[in-house]
Amino acid sequence: MLSNYHTHSRYCDGKGEPREYVEFALANGFSALGFSGHAPLPFNNTFSIHNEDYLAYCNEVRALKEEYRGRIDIRLGLEIDYVPGVNDDFRPLIEKGGLDYFIGGIHLVTDPEDTDWLRNHPSDAAQRIWFIDGPRQETYDEGLQRVFHGDIRRGVTSFFRQTNAMIESQRPTIVAHFNKIVMHNRDRYFLEHDKWYLDLVYETIELIRETGCIAEVNTRGIYKKRHDDFYPSRELLRYMNEKHIPVIVSTDAHCPEDLLKTEGAEDYLRAIGYSEIVTQLP
Repeated sequence: MLSNYHTHSRYCDGKGEPREYVEFALANGFSALGFSGHAPLPFNNTFSIHNEDYLAYCNEVRALKEEYRGRIDIRLGLEIDYVPGVNDDFRPLIEKGGLDYFIGGIHLVTDPEDTDWLRNHPSDAAQRIWFIDGPRQETYDEGLQRVFHGDIRRGVTSFFRQTNAMIESQRPTIVAHFNKIVMHNRDRYFLEHDKWYLDLVYETIELIRETGCIAEVNTRGIYKKRHDDFYPSRELLRYMNEKHIPVIVSTDAHCPEDLLKTEGAEDYLRAIGYSEIVTQLP
């Protein structure tokens, strides 16, 4: 049963109209497709839906949902960044859009000491944010220096503390790529088997288990050649299986063709006997 719930169209940083994704999914035997544009943010950026386009995005996906009903199950969602002091209550966006589900993710890491300043200066937040994603390793390095003065342990700890706060307070349907902090690290600042790092990861996994959220197995790092493993890694997935954490495979598609780039994730999960693989949201 083919499905994908992490999908970005031209409304944010993806390429292609929503209808193009639906037609591609249908042509390739998908039973379900969820749209999850990057949620609007109160400061200038190059990746999120513009606030003035948010309702148009929601209305277009809902119209497609009705038009294709009975042929493919289309869901309206968002990938919402949790940014303390700036975007730490998802309810207004969920209620305004009438969402079917939402993905919680961390791409923008902040220093906890800056929270009050960010709350008072949301439109200027970009200057105090460490952007850990995107194609350029230099952006990761520059942000680490600017926000955390090069202290990788403090920056990574802030990433996971932010993730944990999001899980506890917002209870997202799906938790996106919860170890994506490793993408531009490439073993330069820390190793994924360092005890301090693993302690942070295991704490987040336990919170996912306690809250009943679904953890995403994200394949985009592999097919974009920015990382050599899934988010989370194969090793972590074995640990998560022991803890009975439900997972869902997603390609984090930014063009229709990306929908098929699962990179063998579901095959791997089945090979290790993973017991709780979600293929369709209720």
